[in-house]
Amino acid sequence: MVDFVGKRYWYFLFSALILIPGIFSLSLFGLRRGIEFDSGSMITIRFERDVGQAELRRELSDQGYSDAIIQRTDDGDFIIRIEQLDTSQKEELQDALKEEFGTVEERAFHSVSPIVAREIERNAFYAVLAAAVAVLIYITWAFRRLPSPFRYGTCAIIALVHDVLIVLGIFSILGRAFNLEINAMFIMGILTVIGYSVNDTIVVFDRIRENMGKGISNDFKTTVNTSLIETLGRSLNTSLTTLFVLVALFLFGGATIQSLILALIIGVISGTYSSLFIASQLLVVWENKDLSRLARGWRNVIRSSPTR
Repeated sequence: MVDFVGKRYWYFLFSALILIPGIFSLSLFGLRRGIEFDSGSMITIRFERDVGQAELRRELSDQGYSDAIIQRTDDGDFIIRIEQLDTSQKEELQDALKEEFGTVEERAFHSVSPIVAREIERNAFYAVLAAAVAVLIYITWAFRRLPSPFRYGTCAIIALVHDVLIVLGIFSILGRAFNLEINAMFIMGILTVIGYSVNDTIVVFDRIRENMGKGISNDFKTTVNTSLIETLGRSLNTSLTTLFVLVALFLFGGATIQSLILALIIGVISGTYSSLFIASQLLVVWENKDLSRLARGWRNVIRSSPTR
């Protein structure tokens, strides 16, 4: 039988190696915000003739929009993110583009004021916080018949935070490297990742509860390890079938849902890993009081070291 629990600190180390660069990027650069979270205007246009991205950037710079972010879609449209425009400014810009490049078709236009952007950001934070609190309460209640049910809820929350931080960290790095922005669809993705992560964690915890009721072993580590082996196939099969669909949507779906799909792809991979190798392993660490022993060991080493 594979000893998954015996390698728990290797799993923690692997997670740390993934989390640290993302947290470092978040601390330095943050996330590149879309107009939903940072005021501005986004206009999608299509030209009758073929126009290069460099040509469009040059013309926008001539019109005073040198900071504009331009993205070309697979359909040949241009998505332009610039400072907030009113109706007259938008018409002036379209007239200038029409004079330079010919017929211009406006496909979409979206503008958000600073007040609305701050409100959306605040509501997004409250939504994620409310989801985390609800998860903690539900799991604690669901496992109330087990010893220390609060541990199960807390470990699930830690795994949830682990998954969200991985998604945020990767988006921060991609935002810095490739100008990938977060938008309202990204928040939907984060909330979906939370739900997926918790669902997978509950499946593993429920199998631990069943095996504890059966009394398969007096050793908690053996019970957890057996439960992981029994749920491993189910978790991997569910994740792989989900990933096949998500990858297809990412490759062939529209640009408007790419941030959502990418967040889900990262979240499904991270959620599967954390439910098997983070949440359940934390239960073992907590049960065995490994962290307190480790802390006492370090204190003894420091006390016994020679003073200068």
